[in-house]
Amino acid sequence: MQLSFDELGTPLRETTFVVVDLETTGGSADKDAITEIGAVKVRGGEVLGEFATLVDPGTTIPPQIVQLTGITQAMVSSAPRIEQVLPAFLEFAKGAVLVAHNAAFDIGFLRSACARHGYHWPKPTVLCTARLARRVLTRHDDARSFRLSALAALFNADTVPNHRALQDARATVDVLHGLLERVGNLGVQSLEELMDFLPEVTPEQRRKRGMAAHLPPSPGVYLFRGPNDEVLYVGTASNLRKRVRQYFTGSESRGRIREMVALAERVEGIPCAHSLEAEVRELRLLAAHKPVYNRRSRNPHKYWWVALTNEAFPRLSVVRVPRDGSLGPFRSRSAAASAASVLTSACGLRACSDRIPAKSQHGSPCALWELGKCGAPCAGQQSVEEYAPAVEAVSALIAGTDGSALRAAADRVEKLAAAQRFELAAARRDELAEVVGTVMTANRMAALARIAELVAAHPDGTGGWEFAVIRYGRLASAGTAARGVPPMPVVDALVASAETVLPTRGPLRGASPEEVRVLLRWLARPGVRLVRCSEPWAEPAGATSGWRSWLDRVATARALELAS
Repeated sequence: MQLSFDELGTPLRETTFVVVDLETTGGSADKDAITEIGAVKVRGGEVLGEFATLVDPGTTIPPQIVQLTGITQAMVSSAPRIEQVLPAFLEFAKGAVLVAHNAAFDIGFLRSACARHGYHWPKPTVLCTARLARRVLTRHDDARSFRLSALAALFNADTVPNHRALQDARATVDVLHGLLERVGNLGVQSLEELMDFLPEVTPEQRRKRGMAAHLPPSPGVYLFRGPNDEVLYVGTASNLRKRVRQYFTGSESRGRIREMVALAERVEGIPCAHSLEAEVRELRLLAAHKPVYNRRSRNPHKYWWVALTNEAFPRLSVVRVPRDGSLGPFRSRSAAASAASVLTSACGLRACSDRIPAKSQHGSPCALWELGKCGAPCAGQQSVEEYAPAVEAVSALIAGTDGSALRAAADRVEKLAAAQRFELAAARRDELAEVVGTVMTANRMAALARIAELVAAHPDGTGGWEFAVIRYGRLASAGTAARGVPPMPVVDALVASAETVLPTRGPLRGASPEEVRVLLRWLARPGVRLVRCSEPWAEPAGATSGWRSWLDRVATARALELAS
């Protein structure tokens, strides 16, 4: 099924190509230098301009290179140096797709020259005609070689390549046009499809590309459905039609995705107001359907938490279901257990799992009591009142009001380092860094999840606004107001039609940790404004105030340790 040029992306007939060729003193971009640059700018089959100059390499040209190219030392002695040529070439190629035969060679030299002389490399789209020829031509085309000279002869190029930059660039233009005619017959009509065409794509993938024809070019979520209408895969896109078509004409090398496309019978699209709504809907669909071809859907709610037990002498335990006063979420049980161990040691909580009554303790103290790491409430050495400060310290840390537990753990790390037990100090430091990061994140997430209703707006880049209505850490409604549309009536309508959210127990009031993270990232984007809020949005800083610089120092130390 053929779509219009506008639907496909940037039509090839409207794409500007700059075909470039270099001559150099050798094959290494790091050691050798450029002696000549030739380039031809084309669009829609018409030559728009040419760029050609010899370049003084600042070094001797080897005899074999002179014999190959005909460029002698005398020819380049009065030529400009590459640092003088680069600005003019970059301006000539600005905004265009760079094309070269064996592009890795030519582009490598240009990129290396820019880096060496302090010029910004613009990272243009690069097309290699040698690679494209290998994808397009078959044995029936009599393509015995993919060298430029052989391809120029195959396509009856007007210019014969002769190892001079401009001459070779002109020949590459003819080869490019010949190859574009071939891919056009295969349904490749846009720049995006051309770049996606280069990797190997199965014929079955290409035959199914019409499955995307009904999708709108707007943000949203797409679902690939199988023979029994089961959901095989869920994804998001800023342009549904364009993204889904890439599965059929694109550079999709993942084996499981190719298998999924082969099974798919149809694609369902769910348009969304903007990217935030699409991302949240994707998370919810992954949790609901658990599609087998999404890696993220295997354990969408597999999180762990650390919580104080409900007994006379509470201890920290690792739980799957959070309750009020829990710390987390952690992505693995081992990470949660490590955090519990750090806090147990720092606060003086007991580490044993015995259930100890408030009175009549007759047990024997363990080795931790002898080492001074436990008050031995099991043996009656510590009363409930004496044990309470340790519990309060942990509770205050989780609530975000007091970070004395973290400071105690940091002091232990310093003592280990002072005693020259560096390996153990580094291990304890890294464990503490994970706890600090988790506390920071947990406090931010819990603060957002406590708010009954928050309405925020983000500029859409065209003079309009993207809105989100957030209730107890969930996206309850989303919409947009285009440029010129009064925004407040839109906000009122979104609030009136927003989903009703009933909070439950736990630090996140029942919200998904992943969804809360997505909302926090969106709210932290530059330009986001709070339209209204049911209560002041404040994040507790008492527990982790001043720890950001410590985390930065830890990250630097880790990097140095890995490098050494």
